[in-house]
Amino acid sequence: MKNVLYVCLLVFFTSSLFAQASENKAIQAVRAVLKTQQDAWNRGDIDAFMEYYWKSEQLQFIGSKGPTYGWENTLANYKKNYPNRDAMGTLSFDIQNLTQRSKTIITVLGKYTLVRKNDQPSGQFSLVFQKINGDWVIVLDHTN
Repeated sequence: MKNVLYVCLLVFFTSSLFAQASENKAIQAVRAVLKTQQDAWNRGDIDAFMEYYWKSEQLQFIGSKGPTYGWENTLANYKKNYPNRDAMGTLSFDIQNLTQRSKTIITVLGKYTLVRKNDQPSGQFSLVFQKINGDWVIVLDHTN
């Protein structure tokens, strides 16, 4: 009977370790996306920055002017609001919380800061990443 209990405990702890390892892998993948986005922004490449948003009309971006729906509309807004390198400045993220909610959903809470010649705007953001077709993409962005 003791052997059965030991086997059950071993299976339980082993599965927990595997679950944590896959969670860590997913979290690491999202951290890599955020780093890649930050680097793209700082090169002045809005198109590369947008590669990690869901290319769908169902993408939701909520900013200070209200919601925007769709990848194309979100890209157009970024290009309108940040027409050149001076307007884009240098972006940095301060990730405050990154939580895997399920095998396919990760949420991110953080702060962004833009350093520009004449100002340094900053604010908070929350992102919902979803794993779609094997890639982690932003499906909802709420930035203020």
